Amino acid sequence: MNKILAEILEMPDRAQAVLQAKIPKLPWQVPYLGMGSSYFAPLAFKYMGIDISPEMASEYFHYLSLQKQKPCGVILSQSGKSSEVLWCRSLFQKYYAISNYPEHPLSTAPNVVEVIDIRAGEEWYSSSKTYLNTLLVLFKGFGFDPSPAVDLLTQKMDTYGAQGKQLATEVFQLLNTQKIHGIYITGSGPNIATALEAALILSESTKLNFHGLPMAQYDHGPKETAQNSIVIQIIAPGKSRERTIQLGETIAAAGAHVFSVEEPEIAEHFSILSNIIPFNFMAYYLAEQLGIEETFAVGGKITEVS
Repeated sequence: MNKILAEILEMPDRAQAVLQAKIPKLPWQVPYLGMGSSYFAPLAFKYMGIDISPEMASEYFHYLSLQKQKPCGVILSQSGKSSEVLWCRSLFQKYYAISNYPEHPLSTAPNVVEVIDIRAGEEWYSSSKTYLNTLLVLFKGFGFDPSPAVDLLTQKMDTYGAQGKQLATEVFQLLNTQKIHGIYITGSGPNIATALEAALILSESTKLNFHGLPMAQYDHGPKETAQNSIVIQIIAPGKSRERTIQLGETIAAAGAHVFSVEEPEIAEHFSILSNIIPFNFMAYYLAEQLGIEETFAVGGKITEVS
């Protein structure tokens, strides 16, 4: 089996490892710092109404911290070695470290008050297991029970795989038959994080420019690029559902190729666990159809800068 596909198929088992683990209560009203997927995951909870401050570690360090130390924070990193998160360790009197590698520098600083292992296992490609497990750690740390959502995800992996493969095939056909000038993924509320994560993994896997953004922000201007574009809408049973559907109809009439991802069997908060899975499969199948063999060709999975 292809190693990338194997990592995706391992997601339900790795999710169960978090469900069975004891996760400490996580603090509110503090910064949650990460990069890439580790920034997107806490962002989802901000849009659930959890009183936290998700920030990109790089921008927090250079522009927001003013190099002043705060009492407490939470720092997230799959590798526990990304430069930007390591810069931020000294900005807190104490911090919680959330990582896949408790032995790495993020988790071993003297001011770490709690180390939380996301238990994603080895991951060499796009952050499929890591992203899902980080979401689960946050759900549990904020007092939610995500078990029913994980059960549903486990039951429907084949469905999500087929959906991702179909999306990949249809997008591939459009790319080969038309001049497509933009590919967008939109979401609302907590699924803004899903849109950003989906665009990240699709971009790095396919070497195409996928643009993830809030649905409402797309409605404020980028919709003017609708003709000959591809828009994948993430739909959830929440306050923005009807607006999303209406916007899809509007841009389709203007010449956009509109697709959707939706898990109707689950509440909006928990839909972030299921809605990302078709995009993981889509990234794999579309990269395969495009003949892309290397996920990280320009840089490594871990970003280390001086």
